[in-house]
Amino acid sequence: MKLRTDLLPAEQVYAILANERRRHALEQLRSVGGVVTVHELSALVAGHETGESPPPKRCRESVYTSLVQTHLPKLEALGVIEYDRESQAIEVSRHARDVALYTEVVASAGVTWSELYRALGVVSLTVLLAALLNVPLVSAVDPILLTSLALALFAVASAYQLWVNRFSVLRQLRAGRSGASRLRRRG
Repeated sequence: MKLRTDLLPAEQVYAILANERRRHALEQLRSVGGVVTVHELSALVAGHETGESPPPKRCRESVYTSLVQTHLPKLEALGVIEYDRESQAIEVSRHARDVALYTEVVASAGVTWSELYRALGVVSLTVLLAALLNVPLVSAVDPILLTSLALALFAVASAYQLWVNRFSVLRQLRAGRSGASRLRRRG
């Protein structure tokens, strides 16, 4: 596995996330998981902002204008999206993951994936230690069963995280394959 050295600096990520409309646009792009036109994205963002489906024309036009004039050029310059002005096609690119790391949330309660995994680890270790130290009730359960349950919880959480982020994972796999084939052609 190759470590990335070209991560977006935190200051740039915070500048991206400082604008609510830009955050909504990135959320919509990640949820779609493919190529979207500016018109489609503006309708999605306007619908999110107004809560109406379809959103009012005036709101869609306002979102469209701000995306084209401000947000999309900024995101493209930072490498967060690929934006073809001619076809008006937009797709998230490699730095979108850098931004997503700052907004990654498991549930509406605001728990991040890292917090979930830390909590699972601490609870699992505490229960296992309690069983090994013969704490009543907990020690009645075989430590191997407790360890198996903890590993199963980690597996379920990991599978759920992969499912939630499936479009991002698939895009990275495709990018990895296309990059490897380009390198083979050069060599």
